[in-house]
Amino acid sequence: MDLLNTLVDKGLRRELPTREEALAVLATSDDDLLDVVAAAGKVRRHWFGRRVKLNYLVNLKSGLCPEDCSYCSQRLGSKADILKYTWLKPDQASEAAAAGLAGGAKRVCLVASGRGPTDRDVDRVSETIRTIKEQNEGVEVCACLGLLSDGQAERLRAAGADAYNHNLNTSESTYGDITTTHTYADRVDTVHKAHAAGLSACSGLIAGMGESDEDLVDVVYSLRELDPDSVPVNFLIPFEGTPLAKEWNLTPQRCLRILAMVRFVCPDVEVRIAGGREVHLRSMQPLALHLANSIFLGDYLTSEGQAGKADLEMIADAGFEVEGADQVTLPQHRAAGGGCGSHAAAADGTAPEGAAGCGSHEGAGCGSHDGAGCGSHGGGGVCGSVPATAAEPKTNEPRTDLVAVRRRGAGTDLAPNA
Repeated sequence: MDLLNTLVDKGLRRELPTREEALAVLATSDDDLLDVVAAAGKVRRHWFGRRVKLNYLVNLKSGLCPEDCSYCSQRLGSKADILKYTWLKPDQASEAAAAGLAGGAKRVCLVASGRGPTDRDVDRVSETIRTIKEQNEGVEVCACLGLLSDGQAERLRAAGADAYNHNLNTSESTYGDITTTHTYADRVDTVHKAHAAGLSACSGLIAGMGESDEDLVDVVYSLRELDPDSVPVNFLIPFEGTPLAKEWNLTPQRCLRILAMVRFVCPDVEVRIAGGREVHLRSMQPLALHLANSIFLGDYLTSEGQAGKADLEMIADAGFEVEGADQVTLPQHRAAGGGCGSHAAAADGTAPEGAAGCGSHEGAGCGSHDGAGCGSHGGGGVCGSVPATAAEPKTNEPRTDLVAVRRRGAGTDLAPNA
């Protein structure tokens, strides 16, 4: 296809596709799907090789959020049967982080529900960051705490945070249909604050909320303009007890097209498959590794993910390798800004396989769904599989059999799934 050849060429040059080209990717047929994946895979491999970065979520404070984000199981008025607990102590958070690091993760994402942190909350999280870094050498830490006030990003950076996540989630024109307690502009402002403080900015989207192709392209183009190092792509899980409980709009093929479009528009940033990959991609998850170069390991915030061991087996079986702590995530032109992501890279702009350092500050991000969560906000991830006798449902048909509430890990007495 001439379209795909053009997009590959542009991706290798970091040239922005036209909106028409981005929309055309989303409109491709199932017959052309493997060609789309192969084309976007060339761009992914050029900038990131066959490495897959693993990230691990620690939910510092779960539930009881005062915001009304329609997709979130922790939202104001949510009837979802999720875990609810107040702040983990620093040692508890560090213990939870260690489980993910033992499973191969190189970045820990610290998440807390709420509109945004108070100054006391920033002090608390800063202590947690210091504890994790003291007890786990070389770990990268991303904070995901909601809307930031002036000076808070700088304090997190001083405490040792490497990155900050805050997602745009959807297009500016439809944002008010999803959330009313804060604005799209509030989110953009927080990403700017993270940038200004020297934190690696991470910002992404949620697909599957009933948005149009135009909305998806709008939000991805807005993300390109914001220039985060990392773009997490969440696939909505319509959690029972939330306003979007009936929005089952995604198929595996649709998810792959969305990931390919994001890769073409943002060719040299870390694209992470965040909440919902197990639910919506299902057996086609390995194909998505040809598009994204990062995933979350194990469970999400309020829902269970694929077993960590299964994640590692999937990566190996698909011919990819887990990115090591001594490897740089970002290409040279992104990693040259100093700090954690400033390690040497090859002359062609790709990161050398043996480059020293802690990775990229790529803002591994949390796929935060309103800053109250990293990954899925309870909307992503699933434990178990579809029964072998189950017929493939039609799009929009509820798949409540795929959603499992998280009952293990941080905030519980059960071991985590890492």
